[in-house]
Amino acid sequence: MPASSASPQDIDHVASVLVASLPALHRALERQVDREFPHPRLPEGQLALLWLVEEREGITVREAADALLMKPNNVSALVSQLTELELLERRQDPADKRVAHLHPTATARQRLAEVRRLKTAYVAHALHALTDGERDALGSVLGALTSLTRRLHPDAG
Repeated sequence: MPASSASPQDIDHVASVLVASLPALHRALERQVDREFPHPRLPEGQLALLWLVEEREGITVREAADALLMKPNNVSALVSQLTELELLERRQDPADKRVAHLHPTATARQRLAEVRRLKTAYVAHALHALTDGERDALGSVLGALTSLTRRLHPDAG
């Protein structure tokens, strides 16, 4: 771990602010999407699995469980639910018939893209209201946030 010139109190303060602000940002975006998105909101676990499968198409249930820090039987149940909703499909592995690879359906891809567009538009709109300095500060921290995410959850990045 690299040495830091920041005091433990400074690090604790940054950690505290991040812990408070990141979920609040997420909730604010979700509320705005809920107002405009014309489809029913999926439960958080289903959404997390769909986002993961879109990002890592062909992932297996076991790999998805590891990435989501869930039990494979719980992910399997989510797969069944999303398959029934025609948002996810299982494709049998040609070499091992016991293994299924997960793929988003065209409907899932379209809906995820729409949610991404809505969230991006909301954040862009909010960024326009910030000062140049605030936008520059946010831009310079993006790499650090990505690194922090990888340290907290190596499979996420």
